[in-house]
Amino acid sequence: MSTLFVLSLLRTYLHSTQQREPLRVLQKVYEKSAQNGSLATDGNPKVSEKEDKSKESESAGVENGKSRTKQGPKRIKGDISRRASRNGEAGSVAHKIQALVFYSSLTASTEKITKSLAQELAASLGCTDDEEFDSAFLPPKVLDLAEVDYDEYFITPPKTDYEQVDFFYLFAIPSYNIDSINDNFLEHLKETHHDFRIDTSPLAPILGYSVFGFGDREGWPTEEEGFCFQAKEVDKWMAKLTGRKRAYPLGMGDWKRDGKERLLEWRTGLTDVLKQLERTGSLGDGVPGSGDPLESDDEEEAEDDGEVVVEEVSISKATKGRGAGSIEDVEDIGRIMEMSRTDDPGQKPAATLAIDFTSEGKQVTKKTVAVTIKEMVPKSSPTYAALTKQGYSIVGSHSGVKICRWTKSALRGRGSCYKFSFYGINSHQCMESTPSLSCSNKCVFCWRHGTNPVGTTWRWVVDPPQLIFDGVKENHYKKIKMMRGVPGVRAERFAEAMRIRHCALSLVGEPIFYPHINEFLRLLHGERISSFLVCNAQHPDQLAALQHVTQLYVSIDASNRESLRRIDRPLHRDFWERFQRCLDILRERRVRQRTVFRLTLVKGFNIDDEAEGYADLVERGLPCFVEVKGVTYCGTSTSSSAGLTMANVPFYQEVCDFVVALEKALRKRGLAYGIAAEHAHSCCILLASERFRVDGRWHTLIDYDRFFELLEEKGPDGEFTPEDYMGPPTPEWATWGNGGFDPRDQRVDKKGRPIEAV
Repeated sequence: MSTLFVLSLLRTYLHSTQQREPLRVLQKVYEKSAQNGSLATDGNPKVSEKEDKSKESESAGVENGKSRTKQGPKRIKGDISRRASRNGEAGSVAHKIQALVFYSSLTASTEKITKSLAQELAASLGCTDDEEFDSAFLPPKVLDLAEVDYDEYFITPPKTDYEQVDFFYLFAIPSYNIDSINDNFLEHLKETHHDFRIDTSPLAPILGYSVFGFGDREGWPTEEEGFCFQAKEVDKWMAKLTGRKRAYPLGMGDWKRDGKERLLEWRTGLTDVLKQLERTGSLGDGVPGSGDPLESDDEEEAEDDGEVVVEEVSISKATKGRGAGSIEDVEDIGRIMEMSRTDDPGQKPAATLAIDFTSEGKQVTKKTVAVTIKEMVPKSSPTYAALTKQGYSIVGSHSGVKICRWTKSALRGRGSCYKFSFYGINSHQCMESTPSLSCSNKCVFCWRHGTNPVGTTWRWVVDPPQLIFDGVKENHYKKIKMMRGVPGVRAERFAEAMRIRHCALSLVGEPIFYPHINEFLRLLHGERISSFLVCNAQHPDQLAALQHVTQLYVSIDASNRESLRRIDRPLHRDFWERFQRCLDILRERRVRQRTVFRLTLVKGFNIDDEAEGYADLVERGLPCFVEVKGVTYCGTSTSSSAGLTMANVPFYQEVCDFVVALEKALRKRGLAYGIAAEHAHSCCILLASERFRVDGRWHTLIDYDRFFELLEEKGPDGEFTPEDYMGPPTPEWATWGNGGFDPRDQRVDKKGRPIEAV
């Protein structure tokens, strides 16, 4: 031990006294090899003699203490591949998109159709064999579900030698009522989803999927009886396995009737989706619930398309916790101004509150007028934030568009708006918009929560009609495209929805308030889009100057002055006089336009003993139609001050009783009106003038093609009558006593379970 100790001391002494050589810095060998762009077959970089000499000179320079110019780290180049980005970054290798078309068949019919589909899809995407390397798409592969290994394709995406390939799954599934490969396939999908050893969404890496089903309506007339039921099951389970990547709605076609037409629509839509994937690398944004694999999703709150909503909240909740982004009522203007003051003297105050509550009673000289033209809804305003949060798309500075809940419902085959039952409007082809978000009333049942601006005169920037028209169309189509991944959306209706046929100018605000409303209407009619315009009977001058619309509505919310003041809460002091002038204008228009009185019944406000008063108003205006609708409840903010609760919502039977009483009161006055149609699901009933009763049958529908022909012949101010474009008879299922629900559709509850139509 003593010897070891002495040796250790000696070793330590020698190391401490020995002069150290500077460390030799060796260049990373892969830098030079990367510059040469090659690697040795054994995995070692090829280093030339010149490189060896350069390294020796570098080492010598370091040893001699010579300073060299500092160089940054060199980027590795050569054959080392990097996964490419779909955004087309410089130096990246573009991904290829491979469509896999799966099919099942017992008679070889589906196989033939599927192969033809793959060829047509390849041609439309530009990925034929001759152009394979010039396209982002590889030629689609057709795979028989009876031959493929399910584990290879439906537990994880398939492996490929060419790693930069993204897969897109397509299915052509006929439905059989006997044991077939479909049953095994569906069982595999179900077991894969429920297998605890496998991720619940193992196919999430694929780009997306879509399913087309073939059926036979002779054997299974409806979907409830089994039409395309196995295709629907495949669509549902694939949604779960892919993590909600339904790229296009489920398509369904009848072998013997419309199979080819429906398949063509489905393929056309798929082509658009795949091209979007090529450009953006994603399926796009969706509405809340878009791509939800569950078929039992909640319906959204009643809104839009004339769905009048009662709102309620406790006062403490309404005044509690209002942040900077909350929306205030115009009635609270004093508190708003108080809150807008800042403690910092150097800070600029908020935007000036320009409010004109009435157009009479004050005379202001030019010297005292401060002209400040501002935007109605600036992007930086809390109003903009609130409206966009509610689902609006703001166009320009004062217009908006929003997809109606009935549009969503019709796309899914769950029922259409009352306008379809009464007037023949396809809800999925209807755009709901307004060129003016401002209104001159603050109705107690307004479903916009007091977020839209109010005023009695136009004092804002005016956007050109073309800008508004292009903007509302563009944003409407964007919202329709968001519905691609929603469960139950019908491919044929989705394809039809990409062509707007109707425009309901009833979203919010006052459309005729917009100074260029006639020019905007001409743009609509120029593309053969019908117009249903709703006004609140407070702007008689604008109403008198209005040119032809397909159907003109006036909201009649009360039968007397006091009720109108309580319900509509108008800003004009002469609101009753304005209201009556508008009725007189409608009386003159009835011979050249379809006119409608829209009655919204609020229990405790305008139902009890007011049938006679409403009959007097009808006698004064003599509209073509009278729509009577019960208010719809929605438990939110503004009506709490008016004392509205769920108790103010009438039952459908109460609405029916009121309509019967109103018809009786009209008959007593010698007015020829009758109950023509109903839509119980909307709690809405239609009274029509006998002018629209031909040979004992009501003709409330509209011949839209004839309307546009007359408009082209006569001009926007031309003389033609509502009878000139009266449509075919009202369908039997929509007439009084038959409920009014489209028999092609299926009503469901909030859990997605079918319910019997009223």
